[in-house]
Amino acid sequence: MSQGRLYIVSTPIGNLEDITLRALETLKKVDYIACEDTKHSLKLLNHYGIKKPLISYWSEKEKVRAEEIIQKIKSGFQVALITDAGTPGISDPGAVVISRAIQEEIDIVPVPGPTALITALSISRLNTDEFTFIGFLPGKQTQRRKKLLELSSEKRTLVFYEAPHRVLETLYDMLEIFGNRYASVSRELTKIFEETLRGSLKEICEKLEESKIAGEYVIVVEGMKEKERSFEEALKEVKELMKKGKGRKEAIKIVSELYNLSKKELYERSLKEDYLQ
Repeated sequence: MSQGRLYIVSTPIGNLEDITLRALETLKKVDYIACEDTKHSLKLLNHYGIKKPLISYWSEKEKVRAEEIIQKIKSGFQVALITDAGTPGISDPGAVVISRAIQEEIDIVPVPGPTALITALSISRLNTDEFTFIGFLPGKQTQRRKKLLELSSEKRTLVFYEAPHRVLETLYDMLEIFGNRYASVSRELTKIFEETLRGSLKEICEKLEESKIAGEYVIVVEGMKEKERSFEEALKEVKELMKKGKGRKEAIKIVSELYNLSKKELYERSLKEDYLQ
């Protein structure tokens, strides 16, 4: 028996009607369907009358189940890999299975479909020519703020995923570290209670404080502007002067005149950066 194939099938992020004809055809023809959560996937499969043997590869099972999936494919079976929503391996399980399939030189066929990050980006009103997808930030605030500080000088549009119990805390961290940039925050995309908030980070935080927080969130944030970049460069100059023995106030005075920036704002940003680090 010849070796089978692994199909990477994107599934709807909410609305079950968003599945592609090709995805349905693939799920109907394969021998096995590997799922992140079989109970969740059954809602989709039952909706379209698809009955196939299921293999759960959720969380800690993924490494063990990856070997089972690989052996089935090497024995000639066709396997489709799906997650609860969207594309396997993109801020979702599946990467271990895909990596093992590549190592074993198994034929991998992508079957593209809906993805939350592109859906949210397309309605954000932010620059879509160049963007950076971050996915989920660290859960611990110290690590999250450190990561945001690293991203603060990124000029491209930034796209994040966030859980409902952390979304407000994350947005306030962004407001403090990025400043009051324009952003778009979407939740429950393609579902009944789909909602997108647009405006400054401060405005969005205020709106979320007064609304019900539920569902998965996609946060799209404007990249750093020219003025912010000037401050970023100026802060580096201040640090260099301080390393050479200058006091903070003296270094601020020199650099603010050089860059034609507000001494007060540069001083405050210098202190804040030191605090965040």
